[in-house]
Amino acid sequence: MDDIKALTERVETLIELDALIELGELINDLNISDVAELINENPSKALIFFKHLDFQRALAVFRIIDASIQEDLLKTLPPHQIVQILNDLPPDDRTSLLSELPSHAVKEVIKHLNPEERKITLSLLGYPEESVGRLMTPDYIDVEPDWTVEQVLTYIRDYGKSSETIDVIYVTDQNGTLLDDIRIRDFLLVDPKSTMVHDLMDERFIALHVNDDQKETMSVFQMNNRVALPVVDDRNVLLGIVTIDDVLWVAEEEYSEDIQMIGGTEALDEPYLEVPFFTLIKKRVVWLVVLFIGEMLTATAMAFFEDEIAKAVVLALFIPLIISSGGNTGSQASTLIIQAMALGEVTLRDWWRVMRREILSGLVLGTILGSIGFIRVIFWNLAFHSYGANTIPIGCTVGLSLVGVVLWGTLIGSMFPMFLRRLGADPAVSSAPFVATVIDVTGLLIYFSVAMLFLRGILL
Repeated sequence: MDDIKALTERVETLIELDALIELGELINDLNISDVAELINENPSKALIFFKHLDFQRALAVFRIIDASIQEDLLKTLPPHQIVQILNDLPPDDRTSLLSELPSHAVKEVIKHLNPEERKITLSLLGYPEESVGRLMTPDYIDVEPDWTVEQVLTYIRDYGKSSETIDVIYVTDQNGTLLDDIRIRDFLLVDPKSTMVHDLMDERFIALHVNDDQKETMSVFQMNNRVALPVVDDRNVLLGIVTIDDVLWVAEEEYSEDIQMIGGTEALDEPYLEVPFFTLIKKRVVWLVVLFIGEMLTATAMAFFEDEIAKAVVLALFIPLIISSGGNTGSQASTLIIQAMALGEVTLRDWWRVMRREILSGLVLGTILGSIGFIRVIFWNLAFHSYGANTIPIGCTVGLSLVGVVLWGTLIGSMFPMFLRRLGADPAVSSAPFVATVIDVTGLLIYFSVAMLFLRGILL
């Protein structure tokens, strides 16, 4: 961060001095990622940077800067440079860019594409928004099984430069049906003249379907240790490939959305500082209203036990302790399960194992907190004589209530995300504030029910 600050100050000094030649030399010597970070930190200077970057470096930077800056540049760059950038962008990156732009801007962008790139782009945009089809690129190397390895290597030398990756070579028949994928090293370790492609085939390959959900692809890459995977249709025809860098972008976006939803807000589609003020309010207020209405039920529950509270005011002293303990354990459980589901560690089939584990966890955690609560009541009475002859019943009420509320909290927190997944909803919706609100209401019912058990005929 200090390096970027120093670079920013140096760049601003060069711009102020109108030393544009020196500026061009500086930014063309930097790493692509450093230039992108400079632009993201200083979006108002983006046009100046792009005017002094070599084209290939400008193209590489354009691929990784924020989408809002990309959109601004498309409005301000000279037409010839826009045409160059758009036509030279990899199809998957171009599709990702267009999916972020408003429809009128997409139309203008498509006009600038040459006929071949326009055809590819419209094809990719035709797939569902969250599908693998939007991520794939048609730039790959495919060969036929009756080629020699020498033919394959010659083909790679001729056409490999325009491919997204040559780590894996795909074997297809004359109809484009995917037959196998072979790592490049396998071609390099055999006699190129006498070895045929079908000699290297084992027909054990992993492929994504074009309509698969983007979110599910990360686990496939992890399990198979691949940098690229082929994408096929219902007839197993090879349509394109998806590379690990695109999947990592999706994973980052999904992680950001989950964190925001777990915090009790709708997912933001743009960086925080670029979200319009009223849009930010709209995304936050919906959940706050839902949670507020939920908390109103807490007041209703307390009103239901108004007579009991009036008879034993001491019960009101422990309400924050009881409901916060349940909310905290529920939030813990929901966060753990949401994360485990996101990583593929837990599936819907594991619901009974999860429930059994959380019942035991809830009982142990509740017993620990309940014991501390009981000891606190005893100690407080010894120190300040607060509860008199009713110390033991009050201590038992607090202790047993904590066991019940913590147990209930762990069950709600662990099962609710799985219930939402079963309904097809995002488990992250079962955010910590939401779970805590549900447990606040039910925790009061548990607390006063236990109080009626231990204090009836004494204080109640």
